[in-house]
Amino acid sequence: MRAIEVLRSKISSPEELQKKIVLWRFKDQKIVFTNGCFDILHQGHIDYLAKASDEADRLVVGVNSDDSVKMLNKGPERPIQDQDSRALLIASLHFVDAVVIFNEDTPLQLIKSIQPDVLVKGSDYQLYEIVGHDVVLKNGGEVKQIDFLEGFSTSTIIQKIKDDES
Repeated sequence: MRAIEVLRSKISSPEELQKKIVLWRFKDQKIVFTNGCFDILHQGHIDYLAKASDEADRLVVGVNSDDSVKMLNKGPERPIQDQDSRALLIASLHFVDAVVIFNEDTPLQLIKSIQPDVLVKGSDYQLYEIVGHDVVLKNGGEVKQIDFLEGFSTSTIIQKIKDDES
C-alpha cells in the first residue's frame, strides 16, 4: 500500500471507526479520544496529541468538520484549511491511530459511540466543562487534562500573519 493510502485509511467514518474499535477491544487495547479543529497544525498540537497518545494503546482524534468549526464562532475566516486537509495532517502523525470528522458542535455523540477508556482535553477546561466527561466516568474511564505548550496557538499564528501583511 502506498504511503498516502495508509494515511487515508486512518481517516474513518463513524461506522468504519466502530469496526476498528471492536478489533482493538478484542485485543484488550486501551483507547484514548481527543478532539479539536487543528486548523493550522503547529508544535502545540503535536505536543498535545503526543501526550494524549501516551495515555493509551490507541489514539482516536475527532476533527471538527468545516461546518462545525463555523458553529464554534472562531472567526469569519475559519477554518483556514478544509476538513479533509486537516484530517489528513492529523492522520500523518505516527502516534494517531484513527481520525474521524464530526459535524456537531461537540463530539458528545462520538464519545458515546466510542466509549473511550480515556478522554483527553486541554487543562484550560474545568472537568465539568469537558464534553462527555460524565459518559466516560460513568463507564469506568478516566478524564485527563493536558497542559498546552506555551506560546503556540492557531489564533496567534493567524494574527502574526495579519500583522506581517500590514
